[in-house]
Amino acid sequence: MDNQAEVREFLTSRRAKITPEQAGLPSGSRRRVPGLRRSEVAALADVSVEYYAKLERGKLAGVSPAVLEALARALRLDDAERAHLLNLAHTADGSDTLTRPRRRTAQWKAHRSLQWVLDAVTAGPAFVRNGRMDLLATNELARAFYDDVYAAAGNQANLARFQFLDPASRRFYPDWEQAADVAVSILRTEAGRNPHDKDLHDLVGELSTRSDDFRTRWGAHNVRHHGTGTKRFHHQAVGDLTLAYEGLEMAAEPGLTLTIYTAEPGSAHEEGLRLLASWAATSQTLTSRSSD
Repeated sequence: MDNQAEVREFLTSRRAKITPEQAGLPSGSRRRVPGLRRSEVAALADVSVEYYAKLERGKLAGVSPAVLEALARALRLDDAERAHLLNLAHTADGSDTLTRPRRRTAQWKAHRSLQWVLDAVTAGPAFVRNGRMDLLATNELARAFYDDVYAAAGNQANLARFQFLDPASRRFYPDWEQAADVAVSILRTEAGRNPHDKDLHDLVGELSTRSDDFRTRWGAHNVRHHGTGTKRFHHQAVGDLTLAYEGLEMAAEPGLTLTIYTAEPGSAHEEGLRLLASWAATSQTLTSRSSD
């Protein structure tokens, strides 16, 4: 991905999101651009207008941490956006060239002890994904939970491809628009963190070509940390499920996330997970018999 273009579009989009009132500036009556002017961002960051214009043209190479932090404050970046800006600056400096070569990612396989950990989680879906949203390892309940994802070979066990290219996702995610926003923000975050991932380039290119919904969201340059929250799902076998999730970054495998879904104890959704486990066990038994 073109680093200068990424920087330019990210900074421009963040500047456009801030109103003068939010920045504590007079709004005036003759503003030709949404959000703040370049001169206003420069003043807030305590840099010259010429220097900020250079930064917004995508030239982040050599910019000091102090200036980046001042820029983050001026643009009111959240933690995910600040981290994304720093990642873009590192790429501009070339500091990730040796550690993140442009290549296809080797096939990753879960160590058996990690699979033991996943299998030990029996009350909810547990799985490992990468920043491209590939499902890399699952427990039995997660495999059943994402049955729709695995049902179509074209999805390639990728949650983003399922989200935007598989009609089944509209049923699986009752809050489809919100889920789509989250999916793209995760991919945007990964693009900043690992800009030389050829598989990510290919995925983004495929989704941009085949999905207007993806292409529009990708152009918004939104990023986020996806660590904890609640989501609604509709599973074809057990119906509606509202589940809490926790995403844990794996210290032993940088870039991978272990996610566990759980339901509120004593709720109908907890019973739904029990039904899903029963459905998964029955399906596995039938599959084994048919194979025999």
